[in-house]
Amino acid sequence: MRRIVDLRLDEEPLLDLKAYGSPSRVITPTKRLHIALTVHRAPEVMVKVSGGARTTTGVGLHMAYVGRDGDLGVEMDSGVRVDGKGFEKQVISDWDLDLEAQDLRSPSPDLRRKPVKLVHNLIFSMPPGTSPGAVLKAVKKLAANEWALKHRYAMVLHTDERHPHVHVVLKAMGERGERLNIRKATLRSWRAQFAENLRELGVTANATERAVRGESRSRKRDAIYRANRRGDSTHMEQRHAQVGGELRTGGLKMEKGRGVLLRTRAEVREGWRRLGVMLEAQGDRELSDAVRAFESRMPVPRTERELLAKEMLERSRARAAKEMDPPTR
Repeated sequence: MRRIVDLRLDEEPLLDLKAYGSPSRVITPTKRLHIALTVHRAPEVMVKVSGGARTTTGVGLHMAYVGRDGDLGVEMDSGVRVDGKGFEKQVISDWDLDLEAQDLRSPSPDLRRKPVKLVHNLIFSMPPGTSPGAVLKAVKKLAANEWALKHRYAMVLHTDERHPHVHVVLKAMGERGERLNIRKATLRSWRAQFAENLRELGVTANATERAVRGESRSRKRDAIYRANRRGDSTHMEQRHAQVGGELRTGGLKMEKGRGVLLRTRAEVREGWRRLGVMLEAQGDRELSDAVRAFESRMPVPRTERELLAKEMLERSRARAAKEMDPPTR
């Protein structure tokens, strides 16, 4: 079976280890741009499914949260802003979610299966320093292209954190009776469009998989991520306690997933080396050199527990050094 590491702008692999061994392969201008943005570490867009509600109560609670209990409200797909206390009830009624929830109820439900989602909750964000207005415009263009007249949606821009981000509430059932299932390829396409829309607005942005960029830290679920930022994540407390205990008793235990991580990194690096050779053969020496430098600077891949251990050891050494260094008078 052929192993492929994808650096995708569409459904065709950009970084295909076997295809790039062929001298007849040509790197198009669009793919060249994607490679250049990646090796020069252009800001990466983030598109995340942060959850979804299976009941009208859940929809209302999330709407109220992202709309700041009516202070911000949401902008509907029609362009109309709905705000004020209890605005979420208007959206639920406008989308017929109460009727849909009733239709989904079965006289004899299968208790082993969760009810389907009424809405998908999405987050589109960019790193600190990005124009919030540009982020909102880019999301609006994507929404019009992907969901207009197909799925109802509402959105709101948040600027209360350092990274500007847009919350989108997307109705799962389409206007023609087709239910939206969000897959990895779906998110990949949305990320690519989001990045392209930002570039059209003059904002440097890229959309490349983490593994291809040489990153190994996985993303946490939204609830864990937010709890960790507040400093009250029981999940991360347990992880720290486990890693700390292993370090105190002789060292970190080997993880099963480490072998996969190392193999993936080896494939990624080989893929970049092949790209460097191809670019040089096509006369693009400058980008070829940048690709080789990018590949050579990829850090050693580490699992989450290895990263936690590294951070804990560095903090321990820093404390020890501070204690040994007497204060100056």
